[in-house]
Amino acid sequence: EMGCLGVVVGTVWLHAIRQFLDTSVFLGGIIMIQMHMQQGLSQDARIIRQEVFVEEQGFHHEFDEIDSRAWHLVLYENEQAAGCCRFFSSDQPGVYILGRLAVRKSFRGRQYGEQLVREAEAWLRGRQVKRLALSAQVRVRPFYEKLGFTASGDEYLDEYCPHIHMEKELGK
Repeated sequence: EMGCLGVVVGTVWLHAIRQFLDTSVFLGGIIMIQMHMQQGLSQDARIIRQEVFVEEQGFHHEFDEIDSRAWHLVLYENEQAAGCCRFFSSDQPGVYILGRLAVRKSFRGRQYGEQLVREAEAWLRGRQVKRLALSAQVRVRPFYEKLGFTASGDEYLDEYCPHIHMEKELGK
């Protein structure tokens, strides 16, 4: 009988762990995290990027012709757009470019940037993409290194902001 009880308790415990991993408890409430992906720039991704890159960081050339063909991933917390990124195929076979990763100030510190990158990587792996490249602001280089990206080449300026080229082999 103890064995059966252990299995039941173990199953309930495992279910509780899965539920916790799918949602987070924050200030006594449940936080629901959802991801939405579409080809072409969504209104929510536009709002996030305008807020983070234009208003907060002072970039002037945030939106470009790539937005219409890129895949855009938006992370929602309790149905509020919290962060986004985009990715698109490069001119090299099997290589995609990740960019425009942004998390709104009020949602930072919750690993949403990491979740967005990992979700993009998983989607790309499922399509046999071999390598992911990006142009990182130098100040966030450690963030990408923690996620397995490696810097190469010299730093360069993009709208007066130091950037560095980074890549990651996606593998399996």
